[in-house]
Parts: sequence; C-alpha cells; structure tokens
Amino acid sequence: MNKYRKVIKPKEALVKDDDEIRVTAAGSVSAYISRAAKLFNEMEKTYLTITATGNALTKAVTSAEVIKRRFKGLHQITKLGSQEIVDEYEPLEEGLDKVTDVRSVPCIEIKLSKDALDKSDKGYQEPIDESLVTDVDPEELMKSRGRGKGRGKGRGKGKGKG
Repeated sequence: MNKYRKVIKPKEALVKDDDEIRVTAAGSVSAYISRAAKLFNEMEKTYLTITATGNALTKAVTSAEVIKRRFKGLHQITKLGSQEIVDEYEPLEEGLDKVTDVRSVPCIEIKLSKDALDKSDKGYQEPIDESLVTDVDPEELMKSRGRGKGRGKGRGKGKGKG
C-alpha cells in the first residue's frame, strides 16, 4: 500500500437535527449527558436521538443508560445496523490501477422519548423502575465534582539526591 495514496473526499454537509446527539469516540460521556439535559430541560424536547458509528458504539450505549437514569419515564428504541464506507486509493507510480476498498462499519441509533413509543418494535425498551432514577438539577450537572486541579499521585517533588 506504500505505492498508493488515499483520495480525500469532500465531506458531505449533513444537516444535524437539534434533537440529535452524535457520539464520537473522542467525545466525553459527560458532555453528551449535559447536552441531553439541555434538550429535555431548556429546549423542552420530548425526545432525542443518539447516533454513533464504529468505535463510538460503546459510548453511545453508556450515554443512553446514564441519561435513562437521570430522567424519569424514558422509553427507548434501539436500531443497530451497518454502513458501507468506500475508500479510494490512487497510485503514486505509473502503470498501477486505482484501488477501492469497501469497509462495513457498525452504526447505532438510540431514540429516547418521554412519550410512549411503538411497543411492537423489536428494539423497544420500556422505562426503567423509578427507584433507579436520580433526578439531577441542571445547575448540579454543570458543577464540577471536585476532581482535577489537584497535585495528583505523581512521584513528588523529589528529596534531592542521596
């Protein structure tokens, strides 16, 4: 493959809905939870959709489970699928052909709704028991939990040699 270079395609400008949270492998779960709190509390949305592909699937599921434990009565529908991604490589030397590589990447879509959803859907989950839900104030979500900015458990300042 060192005789080929990947063709960089222009990204398609996908329109993102207000009620959609796109989870990436690099993002933090706490950021997705505060976004969900903003959607449900400030923007007064009745549902939100969490989408993720590839390595971000676990973060999407974790985010959905935490959100379900922060807001009472959330119905859930989960859809699992895969997307085909086509990579094109152009040759660096003459006489070689273009190479295309097709990858199948898993994707997930989790819809969380305050209103009842289609119970006959195979990915439907009813709201969890209210005893498991802890309501958190929006102000409390924004506060730090006292972690960080400490000195840590490093090797210390050192006591000199000897």
